[in-house]
Formats: sequence, structure tokens, C-alpha cells
Amino acid sequence: MQLNFIQENNVGIIEVSGRLDAYNAPELRAMYDEVADKAVNFVFDMANCEFVDSTGLGTIVACLKSASQGGGDIHIANLQSKPRMVFDITRAHKIFHIFDDREAAVMNFGQDWDD
Repeated sequence: MQLNFIQENNVGIIEVSGRLDAYNAPELRAMYDEVADKAVNFVFDMANCEFVDSTGLGTIVACLKSASQGGGDIHIANLQSKPRMVFDITRAHKIFHIFDDREAAVMNFGQDWDD
């Protein structure tokens, strides 16, 4: 797995590439913790992430909990088909705002959602 952090419009973006699984999920949490003071809201760009297992998803949820406690949110962008299935099967799509592209994910913070 490779991770990259960039900032856009006061939103932190973490690009996740490769496989997010039990082996490397702690790397994502460490990256999030390292950059959490740089922004309140984050986008996890999953365009190049081909696989997410339950531990990887749990790590994303833990990051969301941390962001929420700080008054922020995490949006998910560019979910590929296999990771999307994990979000659908576990109903994680009900706790995350998922966008087809990164620009929409960045621009939609602060919206009133009718969940």
C-alpha cells in the first residue's frame, strides 16, 4: 500500500493505493494521526485502492470517529468495485458520504445531509 497526503481547499486528502488490509491498515491510521492537525475534514481518495478487508474498513471507521470528535468528517472518493462491495455488504456506505470523484468529495463538506 502507498499513501500520499495533499491539501486542497482546507481539506486534507489521503490517497490510498494498493491493498488496505490487516497487514498495512496501521500505516493508514499512523498517516491520519500524523496529518490530523492540518485539517478538520478529510477525503480518502480510493481511486488506486483495489482491495479493502474488514480491518482496513475498521481503520477508516476509526479515522472517521477521530475526525468527528474534532468537529470534522471524512468523505470517501473514487471507490473501486471490490472495495465498494465491502462498504455495501457491511453497510458502511450508511456512515460515509461516498463520491464518484475527488472534486465533489472536497466541495461537499458542510452540506446538510438528509440521512
